[in-house]
Amino acid sequence: MKTTAVAAILILLVLLGFGVYYFLDTSGPALALSRQSGPISSRLDVTLRLRDRSGLRSLSVNLVQGQKNFPVLAREYPSGTKEAAETFRLPAQPGLKEGPVRLEIRARDRSIFGFSSGNRTEQTFDFDYRNKPPAIAVISTAHNISRGGAGLVVYTVNREVAKTGVVFADRFYPAYRQPAGFYACLFPFPSDIPQERFIPKVVAVDRAGNERLTGIYYHVLEKSFPRDRIELTDSFLEKISGEFKDRFPQAATPLELFLKVNREVRQADRKTLYQVGLKTSDTPLWQGEFMRLPNSAPRGTFSQLRSYFYKGKQVDEQYHLGIDLASLAHSRVPAANGGRVVWADDLGIYGQCVIIDHGMGLQSLYGHLSRIAVKEGDQVKKGDIIGDTGDTGLAGGDHLHFGVVISGQEVNPIEWWDPSWIKNNVTGKLEEAKQAAGAK
Repeated sequence: MKTTAVAAILILLVLLGFGVYYFLDTSGPALALSRQSGPISSRLDVTLRLRDRSGLRSLSVNLVQGQKNFPVLAREYPSGTKEAAETFRLPAQPGLKEGPVRLEIRARDRSIFGFSSGNRTEQTFDFDYRNKPPAIAVISTAHNISRGGAGLVVYTVNREVAKTGVVFADRFYPAYRQPAGFYACLFPFPSDIPQERFIPKVVAVDRAGNERLTGIYYHVLEKSFPRDRIELTDSFLEKISGEFKDRFPQAATPLELFLKVNREVRQADRKTLYQVGLKTSDTPLWQGEFMRLPNSAPRGTFSQLRSYFYKGKQVDEQYHLGIDLASLAHSRVPAANGGRVVWADDLGIYGQCVIIDHGMGLQSLYGHLSRIAVKEGDQVKKGDIIGDTGDTGLAGGDHLHFGVVISGQEVNPIEWWDPSWIKNNVTGKLEEAKQAAGAK
């Protein structure tokens, strides 16, 4: 009898605690919406997160414009559901016009409070409904671009954008808004892209998620590149092994380690170049043509397909995406143009490396240095010494690997040494766009 009484008391206490827990839950479900206000469209995903300690019961989401109501979402949740996430889009229905709209959210929980009717949360959010894509007006007319080279398109967009630039194949190159109000996008013709896939278009996505694609007039200047045969010596492989053995301690031979560096590290470096390419000024920091390493001779050309042989057998093949310049050992290396240092450290196959940002995604790269004389964040002028040549990284002798990079993609540096090419294809277009904007 005593045991039964104790058990009954315990059950009563548990039930009392359970009841108190639910009766004390007097607040409705917590809501968090991924967008709080501003432009919105039927193309934009919106995520709503809900949470309630006594469990979610139901949810309704409606869009209101004037006297019209447009159902968006309705959910009933099974018992025990304490968290939920709903992703939805606004309905593109007849009668819904561009302009102000109100999103009404109602959620109810399973609390016993209110005689089992539960707690209710109601929230409203005001948006500007826009379902028309932005308008793009291309200002620049002539777009002559060589394989491996660069081009510039200048254009305007009639509203604020979340993303804009040039797209082709599976690649995107961002544009940058200039003080005069127009957008300027430097974009490459990567040497590894077949011409039939190189169809550059301007894309603009507004803050509501609407997208517009616009074609541009362009002319491709087809270009061929040389091949080179490189014989790998045991002394070179030992040198590379000494530099990179910490990265690949499992490599059984110097040749195996070299192949990992030439393939895997090279790929990792390309990803790094893309990330560094995002550290750029919206406006140009350079002036005129780019400097070349003084008193130097070329030892390797851009987009040269290099076939690597070891003891008479081909073991690898890679493209060389820069120009190798050789002078005296440990020659002083000047900044090719004005800008800001965005990288001053080891960079895989490039060894000790400096990257200078010149604005609008344009950057210059200096690889295989024996000494770095600048640090990240330094402002440099054309001709300032940024280091000395060397043979660090995947280099077989003292030289400078000079590269020009556009938003992470290496392009032909020769164009940027040519003042006429720069004026006709880049700075002249920017000046014309400024004058046109000033005349309005």
